[in-house]
Amino acid sequence: MAENYTDPSGNTAQFRAFVDSPDSAATAAETPSRLPLFVGIGVAAVVVVALIAWLALG
Repeated sequence: MAENYTDPSGNTAQFRAFVDSPDSAATAAETPSRLPLFVGIGVAAVVVVALIAWLALG
């Protein structure tokens, strides 16, 4: 290893500041639930199938 090697993690103060800072990346990465979307698509599919069956049998 070279004598002028610089630790990429910085010093202890920088690491503690990183650890103590709020994690904005994790809050930004949270996505809303897709459950309402799936329920809506399921209800729409049931309505379309029921409408097609009613037209075919009526």
